[in-house]
Amino acid sequence: MSASLSGRTVLVTGATAGIGYETARLLARRGAVVLLHGRTPEEARAATDRLIATDGIDSGLLRPLAADFVRLEEVENLAHAVVREYPRLDVLVNNAAIAAPERHTLTADGNEVAFQVNFLAHYLLTNLLEPALTSDPGGRVVNVSSSLHRTGAIQWNDPQRVRRYSRLAAYAQSQLALTVFAADPRVTAVSVNPGVCATGLLPLYGHEGAPAAEGAQHLVQLCDPAIEIVNGAYYDRSERVAPAPAATEDRTVKRLNKLADLLVGHTA
Repeated sequence: MSASLSGRTVLVTGATAGIGYETARLLARRGAVVLLHGRTPEEARAATDRLIATDGIDSGLLRPLAADFVRLEEVENLAHAVVREYPRLDVLVNNAAIAAPERHTLTADGNEVAFQVNFLAHYLLTNLLEPALTSDPGGRVVNVSSSLHRTGAIQWNDPQRVRRYSRLAAYAQSQLALTVFAADPRVTAVSVNPGVCATGLLPLYGHEGAPAAEGAQHLVQLCDPAIEIVNGAYYDRSERVAPAPAATEDRTVKRLNKLADLLVGHTA
């Protein structure tokens, strides 16, 4: 059995299926209190019930929470609820992600849907949770990225990709942005590519994937306060490697923050 994480509180976004669900399961099994985020209250509750029923996890360690990331207002409400109930949050795992749709789609907030769900919602959530995210040793943010971030480019003049849209380019842009965001000096954060796993995103990669639980292990390892991390570091599964060059440029980090602040309607 790995070291206990009891006494630690972790919020996992997109925790109702795939890697997020397995991450929540592994964290709770090691004694962490897991705030399990789903798109709807029903989905979050169903995932929580399943963990209690099939894994025998103590219901006291699980707290279902809901927000649909296609609506930034719901992200704000989620953040405020967490700060109210859990003024001390040890780890935030930014895992929720969607494959960009075949056709160009804008959210009600006016953002390309994959850019909003995979990056902007997490950007907003992380910033709003900053008061709760502890500065104690081990407090951190873990961004779940993808090897595809290397193929991405942030279209500064057209981040919503209105002029030219391809689902793969939109998805890669969202993952690159999330990886760049890990280097933001405001919080201690890392990015991890969990490897290609058999989840809802597999069609983007087009081949067979490892079990989601295998990918989740790499996330859980980075949640452990015993593992020292460097802000902005990028892990390919369990190995620290260099991310795409853009992800380590101060200028890009600042530029992205400016863009994101504008798009989420907040000023940092």
